[in-house]
Amino acid sequence: MSGDKTLKRKITIGAALVALVVALGVWAVVLQKRAAVQAAAIQAPRFEVDPMWPKPLPNHWILGMTIGVSVDAQDHIWIIHRQGSLDLKETYSQQNPVAGDCCAAAPPVLEFDEAGNLIGHWGGPGPGYDWPVSTHGITVDYQGNVWIGGNGNGKGGSGPVVDERHVDPGAYHDSMILKFSQARKFLIQIGKAGASKGSNDVANLRGPAKMWVDPKTNELYMADGYGNKRVIVFDANTGKYKRHWGAYGHKPDDTNPGAYDPDAPHDQQFRSPVHCAVLSDDNLLYVCDRLNDRVQVFKPDGTFLRESFFYPKTLGDGSIWDLAFSKDPQQKYLYASDGTNQKVHIIDRETLEVLTSFGDGGRQPGEFYAVHSIATDSKGNIFTTETYHGQRVQKFVYKGLAPVTTLDQGVVWPKPSE
Repeated sequence: MSGDKTLKRKITIGAALVALVVALGVWAVVLQKRAAVQAAAIQAPRFEVDPMWPKPLPNHWILGMTIGVSVDAQDHIWIIHRQGSLDLKETYSQQNPVAGDCCAAAPPVLEFDEAGNLIGHWGGPGPGYDWPVSTHGITVDYQGNVWIGGNGNGKGGSGPVVDERHVDPGAYHDSMILKFSQARKFLIQIGKAGASKGSNDVANLRGPAKMWVDPKTNELYMADGYGNKRVIVFDANTGKYKRHWGAYGHKPDDTNPGAYDPDAPHDQQFRSPVHCAVLSDDNLLYVCDRLNDRVQVFKPDGTFLRESFFYPKTLGDGSIWDLAFSKDPQQKYLYASDGTNQKVHIIDRETLEVLTSFGDGGRQPGEFYAVHSIATDSKGNIFTTETYHGQRVQKFVYKGLAPVTTLDQGVVWPKPSE
């Protein structure tokens, strides 16, 4: 009988071990599934470059430094570039005498349809307004009006184009912004050329970088900019001054802060350039403090809410150049152009954390050389422009949400059809 009891005990223990192994195996599978579900829960928009967009320009036209992009209510894509940034060997056909068949600077303002066809072109000096020495930024507002800024210093006219890497924050010709109708009619100018008195001058700008019009209030928000260190707000119809502020909502101070040091205490003022100011549908204003590698968030009245730093060891031209919102109703994501690290970062708007990035340095489609401005259309597609020797506009097609599998996607080239 004792042998039977021993055998039964061994069978019981063995069954328990088998059950334990099975349970552990099942639990391991559960853990694996849970990890997969958790990974899949972290999703972000996915994009592919359209290497055939836009279509070739007519008339042997080429682009110079391309420093602004905006999308209007018809999903037309507007860009602005610097004609004067092209060198002589790029403009043989417009020299006197003509030196060759190619090429000529395209007009500064270009309008494309969704298919990439050029459907409009204009811009340049005209009666009643001061055209910028160095154009910078273009915004088409909710009424279809076209706003243009500039960051050129000097005495105006056909003076030299500013190199954004070495901006003199002193005297500025481009201390104004211009408003046109889509029919190209000049409407208003805010500020006067060469008249800025600094970051607390409420009548003039100084190197304005980007504009944003709130359709709820018809207020114009300015990232101002290359000479000044502030956000300033005007009435978009009359140009009447409303309010302005600096970093953390402080009164702006134009004292030179010295070279950026990522290990120093956080700057209490913006650095030049203050490169973007964009307003979300839920009334949060996101400001690009480019050389400080940070975004600061404000209420529309200038109340500081929070900030976040992005790749804060980035020196050079800084990591946060421009911002655009995703097109879902909640605007869950921010897209940030980074012209130093040559990427577009996809950021969770609630946490201000980078989920993933795409792009790489180079001149092939999907690569970047100084990716500068960024905008989205109603379908969620991204459009980027490139300054310096990048000199182009690119389209990245929205392909839906996908699990985040890597922080750095590299070049998002189209997948071959099966």
